[in-house]
Amino acid sequence: MTVSEIIKKHGNERENLLAILHQIQAGNDDNSLHKDQLQQLAEIMDIPVADIVSTASFYTMFSLKPRGKHIIRLCESPPCYIMGEENILTALENCLKIKLGETTADKMFTLETTSCLGACGVAPVMMIDDTVYGELTEEKTVAVIKSIVDKE
Repeated sequence: MTVSEIIKKHGNERENLLAILHQIQAGNDDNSLHKDQLQQLAEIMDIPVADIVSTASFYTMFSLKPRGKHIIRLCESPPCYIMGEENILTALENCLKIKLGETTADKMFTLETTSCLGACGVAPVMMIDDTVYGELTEEKTVAVIKSIVDKE
């Protein structure tokens, strides 16, 4: 879907900007917002491009740099930290052979953290794309990654 089609679907009002940005990003193979798309969005919606970039930069769900096909968001809230989030991060980095903020060489995974996923009762947790995984151990974490790789 083009930027114009997405705007037409959601409406040209500023309050629809987040939904529009989500759909634009979801339509890009690299899970990011492209500068040319943001410029086009600014022109059509008559919003300064700086405002759009500022909005996209504020929310962690948006990215202005290319990312992998699957986005891993590891919760770093206090409950997750207490329950071993650091061990899960180490397991992810070792399994994927990347560091936090990086993307695997095959462009399959990008590893990020988030402040809270709202699943404190099953800490530690991570979200991959739209699926939340809780009560993580290092072994369970690696198994989840391997199951996604096997499905590809």
